[in-house]
Amino acid sequence: MTRPAFTLSPLNPADRSPLYRQLASQLEQAIRAGGYRADQALPSERMLVESLGVSRVTARKAIALLVGQGLVLRRHGAGNFTAPRLEQTLSRLTGFTEELRLRGYAPTSIWLTREVRQALAQECQSLALSPSAQIASLERLRLADGVPMALEFSVLPVAVLPQPEALEGSLYAHLAAVGHVPVRAVQHIRALNADARTAQRLEVPLATALLWVTRTAYLASGQPVEHTVSYCRSDDYDFVVEIPRSP
Repeated sequence: MTRPAFTLSPLNPADRSPLYRQLASQLEQAIRAGGYRADQALPSERMLVESLGVSRVTARKAIALLVGQGLVLRRHGAGNFTAPRLEQTLSRLTGFTEELRLRGYAPTSIWLTREVRQALAQECQSLALSPSAQIASLERLRLADGVPMALEFSVLPVAVLPQPEALEGSLYAHLAAVGHVPVRAVQHIRALNADARTAQRLEVPLATALLWVTRTAYLASGQPVEHTVSYCRSDDYDFVVEIPRSP
């Protein structure tokens, strides 16, 4: 039997909050503090009942609450596991693949679109292209350890990516290989609710709060080389920035 990686404290019956919420709060703190690694099994309901003296209903409701928050994944016949969570710094420019590998996740993609087409007006503006320009257009679902994390739409000048259907792995690794690696980016983040198509792709309920992230990356010359719009699961993504205080 697998032992829990984090010691839970006895619940307090005198606490006015329900016991299942106390238990869920302890498990959440343990997950966020790293007491359980990503994709590590949590204590079973039976183990929670035996170690804490709570009822099976309390244990089940606590786990269900964490599942609803996106912190825990249920796997039929296997148990409950911590969901992958990506904490991405805003002080360093990295691609999705590189960031996940740095944090020990296995990144994969499901390609939805890879094509050359005429740029839309807003895309021409973002990439500083003429109105008649052709672009490479990419749409893919980004996964960490098999869990959908983000739905991503990228456009690039066709001169940078003339055969988008040949791209298989990291976009930034490809740009580095062809001498077009970006050196800086401007990124905007805001919240929005998932529409039906996006919710289905990310395996979340309709109208779930997402992080809508746009990024325009630039070469050393100042020429835009990539414009990406991402719809990120807010239960899986944290964006972190360190802000120094001026003297």
